[in-house]
Amino acid sequence: MGVGLTEAELVAWTVAVGDTVELDQVIAEVETAKALVELPSPFSGTVLALLAEPGTTVEVGAPLIRIGAPGSADAPAGEATPTAEPPDHPATLVGYGPTATPESRRRGRTPATPSGGSETDEPARPDAKPSARRLARELGVDLTEVPGTGFAGAITAEDVRAHDVPRETRTPPPAATQPRETRTPIGGVRRQTADAVVRSAFTAPHVTEFVDVDVTATTDLVAHLRASPAFAGLDPTPLALVAKVLLVALRGHPTLNSSWDEEHREIVTKHYVNLGIATATARGLLVPSIKDAHLMSLLELTRAIHELTETARAGRCMPADLSGGTITITNVGVFGVDTGTPILNPGEAAILCLGAIRPRPWVVDGLVAVRSVTTLGLSFDHRLVDGEQGSRFLADIAATLTDPLTLL
Repeated sequence: MGVGLTEAELVAWTVAVGDTVELDQVIAEVETAKALVELPSPFSGTVLALLAEPGTTVEVGAPLIRIGAPGSADAPAGEATPTAEPPDHPATLVGYGPTATPESRRRGRTPATPSGGSETDEPARPDAKPSARRLARELGVDLTEVPGTGFAGAITAEDVRAHDVPRETRTPPPAATQPRETRTPIGGVRRQTADAVVRSAFTAPHVTEFVDVDVTATTDLVAHLRASPAFAGLDPTPLALVAKVLLVALRGHPTLNSSWDEEHREIVTKHYVNLGIATATARGLLVPSIKDAHLMSLLELTRAIHELTETARAGRCMPADLSGGTITITNVGVFGVDTGTPILNPGEAAILCLGAIRPRPWVVDGLVAVRSVTTLGLSFDHRLVDGEQGSRFLADIAATLTDPLTLL
């Protein structure tokens, strides 16, 4: 599920002891550092034991489930019915388990169920995305009652929300019957975010600078792109243009795309850019990165941002999408916020904050005019970036956004 992972949280089982499973059938949902993943079975056979409880964190290599020969469900937990082929198999997290035998890994096999029937006798499991299953558990929605509108009829998170509307519109109970406090266990995205920002805030000396920018010409260019057939369906936003400007500015300021190697006491300058895009999702803040963004045209970058943020909001990001970033953009302007002091992602030298774009009075050629203005905030690691370097980088971005045709 991802290189370098050391543990994952078991979110839910989709099978029970005694069930018959096929090769690659989804048996559980697990949450890694920031991705919710369906775990396929590496074996076919009968579930003999579930070795972890939902909500617990399981280390890589630890056994999760015991699967034995078909029809061996009556064996004691953890033991298989004596049989020559195939033996019982402990399926482990992230593929560290034993190799399956050719017989047990043959696709298309339909083992007998404990009752002697075929697997087709079992009730069908609703086809739903992991994000939809998680939301359904949180809202108490029965997925068998939810019609799916996704690909091939799959149930999406939006389908679950739509089904839950009548529940949400019910009159809430009187305040006196509501608890005065709610305690929520910290796990998954929230825990990872908390660990990351604390580690960053107390290891990297942050500096944040701000600049107000007249982006009237930028917003005019974005409007032009939205009307262009080449950008149809992508809904270009100022964020895409800011991202392109940042990538161009990095060519003259490579220290902003570096990292600090504490072990060797070296600055590692990256000659590629994996651009992180901070994205608010139902599961918390995710920062997927666009790999090799420096090689992309404005159209390619706009498409990549659109696809990556949609994937993140749908809960389909894989661990590889959420690692390897070299510099990040966060857009607080979408929430109506003027600017912020963003915390660096661990291992990155800088993060650019885009604020809300508002009409403001601005002096143009000695006269006051109403212009579209935003505030940019740049946080950087002072071990890697001097004040002059950070200031010049931010000033170059601001100048290009004032006259974006200089990109040509």
